[in-house]
Amino acid sequence: MNFNYRYTLYIIFFSLCLISCNTQKLPVTDLTIERDGQIIAVVKAEIAETDEEKAQGLMYRKKLPDGEGMFFVFESDQILSFWMKNTFIPLSIAYISYDGRIIDIKDMYPHDTNSVVSSRSVRYALEVPQGWFSRVGVRTGDIVIIKRGL
Repeated sequence: MNFNYRYTLYIIFFSLCLISCNTQKLPVTDLTIERDGQIIAVVKAEIAETDEEKAQGLMYRKKLPDGEGMFFVFESDQILSFWMKNTFIPLSIAYISYDGRIIDIKDMYPHDTNSVVSSRSVRYALEVPQGWFSRVGVRTGDIVIIKRGL
């Protein structure tokens, strides 16, 4: 094989890998978390709404700064289940009811294929770097202010 042909094959292979491992950021919104009407924290969250966006989640990401995350939006209340296949970052997940109340906060570990299940039907999930909720004082019962249209 000549050099140009081999180089072209490498470029095609690398491009396909990038396409299949899409780590492009989604649209971002600021989510405010409150308790008793007082702001506890604000997280810059990418919004995952389509089935494809939700399935991809934070897979293949190498870093996620504190104060950032991904907000998963579902059309109706349901028991949600997440896993960490192809996810390199340790995460915490908050399962959130239709009215924004945090129902569960659970830790998840890189590459763990065990399901992390909500304790009851919820509408949303918020993934952040592992331990971020506790570092900023967020706990179950707190309210995520969800803007109309999400």
